[in-house]
Amino acid sequence: MFDKILIANRGEIACRVIKTARKMGIKTVAVYSDADCNALHVAMADEAIHIGPSPAAQSYIVIDRIMAAVRDSGAQAVHPGYGFLSENRNFAAALEAAGVVFIGPPSTAIEAMGDKITSKKIAQDAGVSTVPGHMGLIGDADQAVTISRRIGYPVMIKASAGGGGKGMRIAWTDDEVREGFQSSRNEAAASFGDDRIFIEKFVTQPRHIEIQVLADRHGNCVYLNERECSIQRRNQKVIEEAPSPFLDAATRQAMGEQACALARAVGYVSAGTVEFIVDGNRNFYFLEMNTRLQVEHPVTELITGIDLVEQMIRVAAGQALPFRQDYIRIHGWAMESRLYAEDPYRRFLPSTGRLTRYRPPVEGQTDRGGIVRNDTGVFEGGEISMFYDPMIAKLCTWGPTRDAAIEEMRLALDTFEVEGIGHNLPFVAAVMDHPRFVAGDITTAFIAEEYPDGFKGATLPEAELRRVAAAAAAMNRVSEIRISRISGTMDNHSRKVGNDWVVSLDGHAYAVTVSADPTGSTVSFADGTAMRVKSDWKPGQPLARLSVDGAPLVIKVDHVPMGYRMRLRGADLRVFVRTPRAAQLATLMLEKAPPDTSKYLLCPMPGLLVRLAVSEGDEVQEGQTLATVEAMKMENNLKAEKSGVVRKLCAAAGSSLKVDDVILEFE
Repeated sequence: MFDKILIANRGEIACRVIKTARKMGIKTVAVYSDADCNALHVAMADEAIHIGPSPAAQSYIVIDRIMAAVRDSGAQAVHPGYGFLSENRNFAAALEAAGVVFIGPPSTAIEAMGDKITSKKIAQDAGVSTVPGHMGLIGDADQAVTISRRIGYPVMIKASAGGGGKGMRIAWTDDEVREGFQSSRNEAAASFGDDRIFIEKFVTQPRHIEIQVLADRHGNCVYLNERECSIQRRNQKVIEEAPSPFLDAATRQAMGEQACALARAVGYVSAGTVEFIVDGNRNFYFLEMNTRLQVEHPVTELITGIDLVEQMIRVAAGQALPFRQDYIRIHGWAMESRLYAEDPYRRFLPSTGRLTRYRPPVEGQTDRGGIVRNDTGVFEGGEISMFYDPMIAKLCTWGPTRDAAIEEMRLALDTFEVEGIGHNLPFVAAVMDHPRFVAGDITTAFIAEEYPDGFKGATLPEAELRRVAAAAAAMNRVSEIRISRISGTMDNHSRKVGNDWVVSLDGHAYAVTVSADPTGSTVSFADGTAMRVKSDWKPGQPLARLSVDGAPLVIKVDHVPMGYRMRLRGADLRVFVRTPRAAQLATLMLEKAPPDTSKYLLCPMPGLLVRLAVSEGDEVQEGQTLATVEAMKMENNLKAEKSGVVRKLCAAAGSSLKVDDVILEFE
């Protein structure tokens, strides 16, 4: 076994590998760029080596810099994590040539499977079902249009060396092919140094289901069941689960056996994932093979009890797998929510900045018999950089059933405190309550179909609003009693806290009476119903853990005049608790109108203005691309919301922009 390994990556995956290496008694070496000098993975590792400037192209994906760090540290092996150099055959070959073990597959397997065009041909030869498409290289947009017409719309434009949603577009028309081809090419070149593009048929109403495989150097290969990854946005996975609620045992076995057949065909060793598109009739088609550890591997670990990183390390050290296919079982259900630094209220655009508050839920077994796990690479006070992937954490839960795993996730998300940046926590919380998701009726089009205008916040059912109202009334009583006891308050000895209140939230107003006793409060509604509220919450605490009629309720709380801002289950509520007289007067108050910004194109995220597609005096039409902003390695085309004439350009290509910076002004 190795004494020391270097982790050629950063963030949560570097921290994840360090945890297993530490458990195995192996020392670890971290590498870091300028932006990551204070990163969590640097603090966790036994050693850390600086490898260059902040941009990944000048540090994390420069093979010579990583190889120098390997030599300087004396590491015997390298774990590449995912992304960066994890599927770079030249990196694996350089390590092999230097006598350093690559904790992953042979460079020949990476080469074969890393090119999506080659991999599809190999898959066909291995008897794996594949999607119709054009496997040759595509030279320009005109050729892309010709090919797309022949295949039949819709089509998927993909980077041959791509992954993680980079360099990928769905096109339904000739114009979308032309625009998507160029954007995919640009992203592919920036992310992978390879701008080759191919096109395949886009299967409508598809599910994205992948098979985890594990192979050793002794001829053994097993599949560790499947992961459902259909909840995606812009081809980037957001929520994953294991197993899939859609597969039956026969389809699972067929997919697993084909995945292993493909792995054997390329002499695969280590952990890898074979991704499939599955239609409504459970017909499945090979998409690609990821020759590395997947982001979503924790859900497989939770249902199998197998530490994939440990097995990767042991296989790399020459050990045989300690189990065969008949050992693999499905134990319970697991969910994973990817928490990204992106603002769901601004169409999920990237967000950067300092984490002023970062308090994840407690990991381990819960009071309900479930499990919470949080893989992260950040900490409170740390920075979310514009240079790297926007992932904050991977929150995972396990339960004996799918419903139990979802409920554990709901409570864990409500408990997770993240402040200082925009993040998608409210969105994934809302998905957990969506009827289609709860029923398992999902496809890769779920987000586009259910949130076509973006995410505006969840709307809670009235039964849940009444629970929140009861909680707010009980919490308000605690606050009022505290105020009455503050030393120095005028006439504080004679001030009494009333029992009658009006709780207003989300268009509803509930007249309630609060009766308190040493163990909690009973909140009675005007219709005669009552709810029992128990909590140890104190004013000023940002998280309230309550029990309402015996069921748990977790709310993020901020105090506002005459009430609270309360966040839970994807909803962001202004909750006002007033006396009956104050509630009556509040109905007479006017609301302040927001400022009119319709004459401006504002930058929706921090990023680099890559190009301006218009000039002063140009007439533009609704839906026309006006500018392109690059943030976190992704290009974002900003389009006109209505027809108009460009009066003035307020920024130039190459400018670094902040949120709401003016790019151009309309007449």
